[in-house]
Amino acid sequence: MNLHEYQAKEILKKFGLPVLRGKSYVNNLDSIESDLIDLKGPPWVVKSQIHAGGRGAGYFKNSFNEKGGVQIIFEKNQVSNIASSMMGNILVTKQTGEQGKLVNRIFIEEGCDIDREFYCSLLVDRTKSQLMMMLSTAGGVDIEEVAMLNPNKIINIHFSSNKDIKLDEKLQQKLNINKNQFDELNSIINKLLIAFNSIDASTIEINPLVLNKQGNFVLLDAKISLDDNALFRHPELFELKDLTEEDPLELQAAQNDMNYVKLEGSIGCMVNGAGLAMATMDIIKQYGEEPANFLDLGGTANKERVIMGFKIIQSDPNVKSILINIFGGIIHCDMIANGIVEAVKELKFKLPLVVRFQGTNSNEGRDVINNSVLGLISIDDFADAAKKAVELSKV
Repeated sequence: MNLHEYQAKEILKKFGLPVLRGKSYVNNLDSIESDLIDLKGPPWVVKSQIHAGGRGAGYFKNSFNEKGGVQIIFEKNQVSNIASSMMGNILVTKQTGEQGKLVNRIFIEEGCDIDREFYCSLLVDRTKSQLMMMLSTAGGVDIEEVAMLNPNKIINIHFSSNKDIKLDEKLQQKLNINKNQFDELNSIINKLLIAFNSIDASTIEINPLVLNKQGNFVLLDAKISLDDNALFRHPELFELKDLTEEDPLELQAAQNDMNYVKLEGSIGCMVNGAGLAMATMDIIKQYGEEPANFLDLGGTANKERVIMGFKIIQSDPNVKSILINIFGGIIHCDMIANGIVEAVKELKFKLPLVVRFQGTNSNEGRDVINNSVLGLISIDDFADAAKKAVELSKV
């Protein structure tokens, strides 16, 4: 689960990390004039809040605001005007695609006299099963670009322990900072580690982490991604979820205890179990086509969930055929087969449909599908079923 910048900073501030003062707004800017009395400036920084990078370099679809989603304002009477031009507008960045994202949250922050910019992030290195920190003197730009053009500027540090960290003093020279600044950085990293573990984060990214003209570090931007599987431990963090940022189909699937991710292919997939779903997508690619989605019905699928799955897949105009791959265990294949037949009738479903059953009552399920006189096809062999779905997608 991704958080907005202002939400991330509010959390990090509770762990004693140095962030600037700011005010956030959701859907309206009613209190902006009075709020500006408490925010020191000039300058003030007006920031669109969307779940996408490259906001400052982006552009709004309404051309009257041409300076991007992050703007530095020096005249107090312009702050409200700029914020109003962003609120309700569509911001396009390199990560949103041409469709852009609607801005319904604004963050206004005090300005900062920047001397130097660094990059800092914490994430789990799954190849080593350790927490890793990435540090770079090339802050304020995409770390992917730095990794490609100047990989030597990225310092990776793994932590065998996640508390009471003392950074190697050689790092001070690499970063070209003085002893006081190095001690301050060490304190910041330890606080970030505590925050990372306390909130069950999967990523914390500070870009840029800046040294101001007074020689102190400030977290100028912050992104936090939380581990979805640990959110049950943090109901207060789950409340921060911005549903307007979620894909409506993915949200609809989640509300019905399914996992759905839209992809770019033409073969719709409906499977029970994440591993089987991955294998199904792989075999579709092996036979020359691309999956249109990842859709896991879960281990307790029923007719209602199958109907909802069909509705979700059918709403994607790119889907040309569907491959349903079910392994019967707790759920019986014949029960799912009856659910598929009823769903096709109820929805008047017209797309070509191939079903493959294995496990409990798979033969009975196959017979229900093939005897349905609805043009549905059930094939026992996994490869043959995938081939048939690919073939039908081209008709």
